[in-house]
Amino acid sequence: MRARLFLITPRVVDAAAFAPKLEAALAAGDVASLLIAPDAATENDLQTIAETLVPIAQKHDVAALVLGNSRVMGRARADGIHIEAGEEALKEAIEALQPKSIVGAGNIRVRHEAMEAGEAGADYVFFGLLDLEEGEEAHRKTIDLGAWWAELFEPPCVLLSGRSMESVEACARTGADFVAVRAAIWEHPEGPAAAIAEANAILDRVALEAPDAE
Repeated sequence: MRARLFLITPRVVDAAAFAPKLEAALAAGDVASLLIAPDAATENDLQTIAETLVPIAQKHDVAALVLGNSRVMGRARADGIHIEAGEEALKEAIEALQPKSIVGAGNIRVRHEAMEAGEAGADYVFFGLLDLEEGEEAHRKTIDLGAWWAELFEPPCVLLSGRSMESVEACARTGADFVAVRAAIWEHPEGPAAAIAEANAILDRVALEAPDAE
């Protein structure tokens, strides 16, 4: 199995200025999903950002997800929502939005929370904390949770990488279905298009080297 990229917007997004960067990134290689997750955006700001970015993602057959706001998700015609507000909020979103929309579970800190999210019917479980500044490497706990989940459970898991491309490889080697990338793409010295191409080359290589690769 080959992991795919789960792209996250930068923490600060100026919709008009960011749109061409996103276009370049998505044109450069395979991306499964885009999570629209700017820090501390008002609902109006998030709406503007989502309405600008969702069509770009969908044009490239990338699922567009909105962090935590079903109203913005619906008005922007995004493909799904990423829930970080706990089990009850997740269950409410699943009941209201599935199967038409994707509902993912984030802010998972321990195994028990991951299992609850899986049992509730989340379309994916996300390991790694969006509100923490990324280090160079993926957090050790993220890697450990992802490896545990990938070995035992069917629902897909997403692992948040660090700033380095080496961290993308470390996440992929756990057997995770998706590797979430943020700073590694937007802060790449050669730009986001080169970063997407490099990350996909890493995922190709990891898949070829996997013990069960054909």
